[in-house]
Amino acid sequence: MYDRQCKKWKSGILSNEIEISGKKVKLQAERISQLGNTFHVKFCWDKPFTFSEIIEHTGVLPIPPYLNRETEASDEETYQTVYAKIDGSVAAPTAGLHFTDSVLMKLQQRNISTSEITLHVSAGTFQPVKSEIIDRHTMHNEMVIVPKSVIVDFINNQNKIIAVGTTSVRSIESLYWLGLQLENLTFDSKNPKISQWEPYETEAKISTKKAFQNIFEYLEKSGQVSIQFSTQIIILLGYNFKVIDGMFTNFHQSQSTLLLLISAFLGDDWKKVYDYAHSNNFRFLSYGDSNLYLR
Repeated sequence: MYDRQCKKWKSGILSNEIEISGKKVKLQAERISQLGNTFHVKFCWDKPFTFSEIIEHTGVLPIPPYLNRETEASDEETYQTVYAKIDGSVAAPTAGLHFTDSVLMKLQQRNISTSEITLHVSAGTFQPVKSEIIDRHTMHNEMVIVPKSVIVDFINNQNKIIAVGTTSVRSIESLYWLGLQLENLTFDSKNPKISQWEPYETEAKISTKKAFQNIFEYLEKSGQVSIQFSTQIIILLGYNFKVIDGMFTNFHQSQSTLLLLISAFLGDDWKKVYDYAHSNNFRFLSYGDSNLYLR
């Protein structure tokens, strides 16, 4: 839970009563502690419902805070990708909003294959960089699940890999560093994780294909059908992209880690791109225009 929602919640326990399937449910929320700009909140309720059922019944679709408006009924359809399947994200990978069923069908007709991963985008993706020194910015964690079949796709791939969205870029690039952990025997099978500064503190001594082969062999030996991990990776100017050859993405707000990622991929050319977008009245942010960047 982020500080924007907690400003009016000074202390104590909040209570409410709702009705689910004809049953009255008493809810309580207690703020336990604070870590940086996030809060640990304990939820309690008195009926045998799961937490996901409680959230589904009481929650509101969390549109980006920079839209500066309440959620509207139309957001239920427009702020969602056509290929979404699994609950868990609190934000849509907005570059994916441009991909309709028709667009995906046309890609298939042109023999452009697609691979799907599961990314639980967290609210941290909206947190601006407030520190003057980037070393002091704490990156958010996001949970990623990649099927073994996708790892095989990457091993056998002979074409360009284009990520849809900056959050997908972070997830896909993180796979290289997981494969390197397996090579270096530093992989934690109980809690696989890529830390914020790992790419800048670790020598990238293996090829991308070898990294994917390491992950595939691990999944084969462990009998798992997918690799699940969390990533805190931050991509800045100087980062050496290991996996992607390009990305679809929207235009991002200033002082965001997303814009830092764009500048890492484009170099100084990002300024020309954004100047052109401003000069030609391109739409920015989640419901804005998208574009394709290639190496």
